[in-house]
Amino acid sequence: MYLDSEKKKEIFGKYGQSNTDTGSVESQVALFSYRIAHLTDHMRANRKDHTTERSLVKLVGKRRALLNYLKSRDIERYRNIVKALGLRK
Repeated sequence: MYLDSEKKKEIFGKYGQSNTDTGSVESQVALFSYRIAHLTDHMRANRKDHTTERSLVKLVGKRRALLNYLKSRDIERYRNIVKALGLRK
């Protein structure tokens, strides 16, 4: 499986406060970004997989909502996570 518990702990440890910090906005955005990258690769190979395409669009919307929340609450944390994940050009 592409996303096991070890990979999640690695993502949460890198972007959150600790390996078990699953609730912070930064760790959730990082996890969504990892899943979006995986689904994007899948969609490149399987163009007609509409169920996965819908899931991908929903994930992008969830990530965008979390980033909007973070931007309205703490602009520095927003800038740091966007820079760390490379979401903006």
